[in-house]
Amino acid sequence: MPSVRAVSDRDEWDATLLRTPQPQALQSWDWGAFKEGWGWRAERLVWSDAAGQPCAAAQVLQRRVTGVPFTIAYVPRGPLLDFADGDLLRTVLAHLESEARRRLWLFIKIDPDVRLGSGPEPAPPEPPADRVVALLEQRGWRFSSDQIQFRNTVRLDLTADDATLLARMKPKTRYNIRLAERRGVTIRSGSLADLATFYALYEVTSRRDGFLIRPFAYYCDVWTRFLAAGRGQLLLADLAGETIAGLFLFVFGPTAWYMYGASGNAHREAMPGHLLQWHAIRHARALGCTDYDMWGAPDHFSPEDRLWGVYRFKVGFGGETVRGLGAYDFAPRPLLYHLYTRLMPAVLNAMRRRHHLAAPPPITAC
Repeated sequence: MPSVRAVSDRDEWDATLLRTPQPQALQSWDWGAFKEGWGWRAERLVWSDAAGQPCAAAQVLQRRVTGVPFTIAYVPRGPLLDFADGDLLRTVLAHLESEARRRLWLFIKIDPDVRLGSGPEPAPPEPPADRVVALLEQRGWRFSSDQIQFRNTVRLDLTADDATLLARMKPKTRYNIRLAERRGVTIRSGSLADLATFYALYEVTSRRDGFLIRPFAYYCDVWTRFLAAGRGQLLLADLAGETIAGLFLFVFGPTAWYMYGASGNAHREAMPGHLLQWHAIRHARALGCTDYDMWGAPDHFSPEDRLWGVYRFKVGFGGETVRGLGAYDFAPRPLLYHLYTRLMPAVLNAMRRRHHLAAPPPITAC
């Protein structure tokens, strides 16, 4: 039976994660430290086998629910383990369930990177996802109505050379990369001094595309942490002396994640986003990454989905559409959980309405 212990050393934690089958940036020490600055508490758990070798890990973020004596817990993109090992998964789930009961957690949400299948068409889960789903349901976990991260994504295999990567792209995508170059778009690496400019573009993007963003200080914190740790990369597209678009990559282990993208309203016809992605793909490969995760695809693969346009842009780069497991919740007090899940959408909608009515906050330096 694997034993579990808490880890409080940054180097030990990240080294442990990098030995797991699919290391995740949102399980890294830096992500947990960032979230601790925004109302969460991070606890990092490692399970070891009989020989003392780590075999599973989970960074559990915890936050007190305002006004009631309960806490919610969340394991973003985790736990990390070999999901083909059913006994190990049972051990990890049993511990998390026990902690939820003992600590009066309203619920705990897990969000493991488990592949259900490939392609946009619905299909039964592939192994081992089929066994994972069955085990979760058997133990009382339920598919969450509140999916924090994107469930589906587009991934590129970076083990190929430039010619092969370009050949996998759709002709229109290759054309737009060349078009951006012909129009004079250039790509450069950004620094801390460029974060305010990048956020300004991100704010324009949020208003144009209708999604909610947080204040500059929030993003400045996480971007600064990952840049300082050498696990983040800001790329910016310039044209005629003006920064017109950008993206931010997280890099951890063999994977690079295209987490944030932004563009202004000017010069969009120059296709800076296509050239940015091509540079980001090559940069990730130069860092030794073998997987490029474009972070987000529609829940429903139809033109009516709000992510359909973004999805068409992403699949143009020749990646594989991957359908993921999504987040599951375990609630030891089902009635309270039911009340919480009924009330929270109304609270979040009110917050979104205030966001759209209010003037944007001023951007100050990090």
